[in-house]
Amino acid sequence: MQWKSLVLGLLLLRLGLHGALWLAFGLGPSMGFYQRFPISFGLQNLKGIEGRAASSAPPYWLGASGVGGPQPSRRTPAERSSRPGKGPEPPAPGMCPKSYWASLLGGWAPGGGGDEYERRYSGAFPPQLRAQMRDLARGMFAFGYDNYMAHAFPEDELNPIHCRGRGPDRGNPSNVNINDVLGNYSLTLVDALDTLAIMGNSSEFQKAVKLVINTVSFDKDSTVQVFEATIRVLGSLLSAHRIITDSEQPFGDMTIKDYDNELLHMARDLALRLLPAFENTKTGIPYPRVNLKSGVPPDSNNETCTAGAGSLLVEFGILSRLLGDSTFEWVARRAVKALWNLRSNYTGLLGNVVNIQTGTWVGRQSGLGAGLDSFYEYLLKSYILFGEDDDLEMFNAAYRSIQTFLRRGRRACNEGEGDPPLYVNVNMFSGQMMNTWIDSLQAFFPGLQILIGDVENAICLHAFYYAIWKRFGALPERYNWQLQVPETPFYPLRPELVESTYLLYQATKNPFYLHVGMDILQSLEKHTKVKCGYATLHHVIEKSKEDRMESFFLSETCKYLYLLFDEENPVHQSGNGYMFTTEGHIISVDKHLRNSPWKKSLSEEEVGEHQEEKHMSRPKPLELKVNTSGLNCNRIPDERRYSLPLKSIYMRQIDQMVGLI
Repeated sequence: MQWKSLVLGLLLLRLGLHGALWLAFGLGPSMGFYQRFPISFGLQNLKGIEGRAASSAPPYWLGASGVGGPQPSRRTPAERSSRPGKGPEPPAPGMCPKSYWASLLGGWAPGGGGDEYERRYSGAFPPQLRAQMRDLARGMFAFGYDNYMAHAFPEDELNPIHCRGRGPDRGNPSNVNINDVLGNYSLTLVDALDTLAIMGNSSEFQKAVKLVINTVSFDKDSTVQVFEATIRVLGSLLSAHRIITDSEQPFGDMTIKDYDNELLHMARDLALRLLPAFENTKTGIPYPRVNLKSGVPPDSNNETCTAGAGSLLVEFGILSRLLGDSTFEWVARRAVKALWNLRSNYTGLLGNVVNIQTGTWVGRQSGLGAGLDSFYEYLLKSYILFGEDDDLEMFNAAYRSIQTFLRRGRRACNEGEGDPPLYVNVNMFSGQMMNTWIDSLQAFFPGLQILIGDVENAICLHAFYYAIWKRFGALPERYNWQLQVPETPFYPLRPELVESTYLLYQATKNPFYLHVGMDILQSLEKHTKVKCGYATLHHVIEKSKEDRMESFFLSETCKYLYLLFDEENPVHQSGNGYMFTTEGHIISVDKHLRNSPWKKSLSEEEVGEHQEEKHMSRPKPLELKVNTSGLNCNRIPDERRYSLPLKSIYMRQIDQMVGLI
């Protein structure tokens, strides 16, 4: 019996030691802003090491309901030290002892002053590996494109699991998830045109352009979303037209024999069919949908999202300036101004859904994701293309409001006390946080921050989304950072994180982003490749699939991955500057787009800048300087293009996410 008691005692002692180690290495509940967020930038792990007590209560600055005011990190040290009933403010997290890395990196014990993460990610990315990843990205595009042409063309999309085409859902007109996008106009082929050119495939580009000219018609009884038709189809036609007519032909010989501006004429035809959406609205904000044959449906919805109504200016503006016809840019600018004039007098923010007849905000959520994302993007990109000061002034004001009311966490990305920054969804009128989820579309924002030179914030925010990708091998459509679960778990092959990764690499030349791109590329190959293409992930945890390959996979995701690894691509080497539309279509930035025919059609009142609310107390203007000579990233001014030691900026952020990597 004595030996049994001894064994039992040793067993209990071992269990006790395991429990102590479990607590010591931070596997207990978290505390602070990311209190239940598994990729909590290290707060869970560092809490145990520093011996802090666990807390399951909401962060003190959120209040009992989880809703709080803007910029909690701006509290003074005295205020931070007087958290009622909560104890002192946690110290800034970030650095783990080296012995801790071994338990998180598969047992590898760092030495010699370095750590495993830095060893794996900060070293040079060999040219052979880069070429291999470039070819893998090109092969990914070719596999999807060739299967679309073999099994789906002339229908709009490919069903890659069953190897057949997909068009509008005629049997269920209310299926807007399909019908908003698919208009029975060979969408995937049209959307992929400039990707063929960027990859240097002149023969297939020329063949595809001729197919579009000879087989695609917009005289169809299809009710489509104005926004989707504009960014996917109109934008691609304009991009391909510019590539064909470029006298320098930087991508190789992409000219078409006897080309007579057919793509430009098709773009005009489509835009004319979209114009009825702008008629009979009391605000000038367009209807969300039109029938390409008959105009606005009689039962059309009077509610539209801000991004859908306010992200038409780039494509409509290019069309107007190429044609010398102000109509298209005029209606798009009128819609932008109408939305802008409806912003909150207090926060300067816009909501996500508006009634086009009354101007009443139906959806009062303000954030960076679905419903608002490309509105901000196109304020800046319209200025880059057209040089209109009003566009930049609106963007500057919007960015100030975003930084003031949406940004939570410490003031600096990598310095000071408090949690790392995060942009949340708030009430447009009060700035109070409305929920605790982010959506995958928000991952575009670091790329936009790169375009204005806000590199450090871009690095910091990108790290947040990449950490989620590392956890799931994809970005769930919506993720609750407090409940640590995907709220909407599907991933439709979206490009936003890839886009930001590409732009961050071009801005910093840090090889870390090549490793990120390789991670993304390999995840897509592993989890989404099927018999005839790449399939939507129905559930990012289970990796179950849906039989759909959206057109933006070829027009954006594959394109940005390819460009990330193709250092010698003409996009990076050409003397011209380039900009990408929100659908990833490439547009050269040049003086020919700086003429302003639309101004002749606007009254002085409509052209004039919207008066700032004089009674409001707004932050001091943050003037953002943009490289208007072009957005080929090699042309970003020297003071904004730099290579950073990985440890100096990104490592301090990644150190706080070490539990995932």
